[in-house]
Amino acid sequence: MAEKALSLIKVDYQILPGVFEAEEAMKPDAPLIHDKDLEGTTAWEEWGVAKKRERQASDPNVNNMSGHAAISFGDVEQGFRDADYVREDKFELKATAHCPMEPHAAVASYDQVEDKLHMWLSTQGLFLKRFFLSKAFKIPVSKIRIHHTYVGGAYGGKIDLFPYEFCAAYMSMQLGQPVRMELDREEVFMTTRQRHPMTITIKSGVNKDGSILAQDIKVIADNGGYRGSGPVVVFLCHGFSFPIYDVPNYRYEGFSIYTNSGIRGPQRGHGAPQIRFAIDSHLDLIARDMGLDPVELMLKNVRHTGDILPTGDQLNSCGLQDCLTGAAQAIDWQNKRRQFQTAIQNGRYKRGVGISLCAMFSGAMYYPFASAAMVKLHDDGMATLFTGAQDIGQGSYTTLAQILAEELGIDLDEVHVVAGDTEICPVDIGSFLSGTALVTGSAVKLAAADAKRQLLEAAGEVFGVDDIDQLEVQDKKIFVKGKPEKSITFVQAIQASVFKKNGNPIIGAGSYKGYGKTDRYPSLATCKGLFTGAYGFAAHAAEVEVDTLTGKVKLLKAVTYHDCGFPLNKTIVEGQVHGCVSMGAGQAMSEEITLEKGQLFNPSFLTYHIPISLETPESVDQLVATFEPSGPFGAKEVGEGALAGILGAIGNAVHDAIGERIYSLPITPEKVLAILEK
Repeated sequence: MAEKALSLIKVDYQILPGVFEAEEAMKPDAPLIHDKDLEGTTAWEEWGVAKKRERQASDPNVNNMSGHAAISFGDVEQGFRDADYVREDKFELKATAHCPMEPHAAVASYDQVEDKLHMWLSTQGLFLKRFFLSKAFKIPVSKIRIHHTYVGGAYGGKIDLFPYEFCAAYMSMQLGQPVRMELDREEVFMTTRQRHPMTITIKSGVNKDGSILAQDIKVIADNGGYRGSGPVVVFLCHGFSFPIYDVPNYRYEGFSIYTNSGIRGPQRGHGAPQIRFAIDSHLDLIARDMGLDPVELMLKNVRHTGDILPTGDQLNSCGLQDCLTGAAQAIDWQNKRRQFQTAIQNGRYKRGVGISLCAMFSGAMYYPFASAAMVKLHDDGMATLFTGAQDIGQGSYTTLAQILAEELGIDLDEVHVVAGDTEICPVDIGSFLSGTALVTGSAVKLAAADAKRQLLEAAGEVFGVDDIDQLEVQDKKIFVKGKPEKSITFVQAIQASVFKKNGNPIIGAGSYKGYGKTDRYPSLATCKGLFTGAYGFAAHAAEVEVDTLTGKVKLLKAVTYHDCGFPLNKTIVEGQVHGCVSMGAGQAMSEEITLEKGQLFNPSFLTYHIPISLETPESVDQLVATFEPSGPFGAKEVGEGALAGILGAIGNAVHDAIGERIYSLPITPEKVLAILEK
């Protein structure tokens, strides 16, 4: 019946002009992709003739703009005049895919009796998804319950509300029956999100000693046919440029532009890989032109603990200098550069080394802005953690349980985690913004501390001690200081609380904002306002081998020195860094969404090449110990920021090997051969 109905539908298509490159879409005569004034009128049909397009107030010369970010400080032009050397470069980065092993899927079940929509989603943020669904269906959030599922990879690609999720919910509400929708791999490629393609132009003025005096950066991001996170990513490109180097005179302008292409959204790093590749490739070129060692130029300009950023944020922990010197030493920077340079003119296979830096925030102010946690103590002394966090493969439940166990003084196997249910768990910021360790972890630590306080108060009543500071905890026992023989167990204290407080159990609560010093997100347009409480930092060094006959680049060795504050779980941290290196290497050398007039031509793993195990390089990972005072036990971000630096390190290593710069990613054999043939 449905097929017959479809066959009776006749569609008349009106072919409108398209534009598929961001820089083309910005031109005054470019087809206008969205114009509310022209929709439904003859002027819309006669897009270029009947009516002048309404210009954006922030820049009257730019068409198809969805977002604009601009900031400057110091005297940039004077900085260029004072510089001993000025250089300008332009870089291009293509769209890439998230490639989670688990495709996108949703199950919806509408309970007509309860008048409640239940959904099981492969998502990065339960409460954000509930918020989106509430807005889409115009129903209260209390009428929507999102249930936890384990997620087989996300990398930023499972944040937005997608059409298949809306359709599953809508059909279940209409039919009164459960509905499941799962995308196949081609549908994932074609209908979800991609990393933003960008062109980045950088001009820098540098003194002969390597000090950066001035910098002017322009970013153009293609956000596809709809806004997606375009305005956010051009803000973040600035946000990930200034925490690395101290530049006294600085100007930044970013544009997100509509084109007739797929929607772009967050992908691991969200702007950091693009801007870090461009800046450190540019500085590597400047160092070579001036006869300086790139590492020495970087060390001359990196930020340090205590620095105040242009936003007003303060770096209370910063291991950039140690990361950089450690990575350079581990890759044997000085010796290999001399060794490879002497052999650069000879032989088919050429080797080179490169290095790059990166930074990533540790949570920020974005809905739902904060995380809360609850800790319930049981009669047997064990604890249950209630958290709205979502484990997307990064081991967050293990880490959060460790924080609870450490704060409360119990064993890890005595902690049970109840997570990922919007009905019974407190709000959580979500597994994005790199905020789980610092934001959710701090909430868990505070909840455990609250439970511990109540536990000590119960013990104090037993001992007749009013001041809980007079009590000590050891081996799950509580005793009066100086009187270890006067003790009770956790179990006895919990039972005493129940008996003496009319059955009142010990339930601790804690909450923590994305950034405690502000109640709002910084301005995306002006780039002003407090941004984040802490940054994770990393330095990447890479050694590559280039086959000058085939153009193939092989990553031989990848070095990562990462500053994540105190590592809560070293095994998980190392696993995250390995994943970042693999993903970054793929985006540097092979991964690219192939588009022709907006149509995607490689929507499968047969045609979209991600690194496999046989392409895994020798890997050296080292943690640089710092202590972040705003994080639980001194911890901060890991797992996202450590991707960005490997792209620039590989690009610089290829230049070191062949003596020529490739200004666009990925660095494919075709590009290598083309530049060598010149």
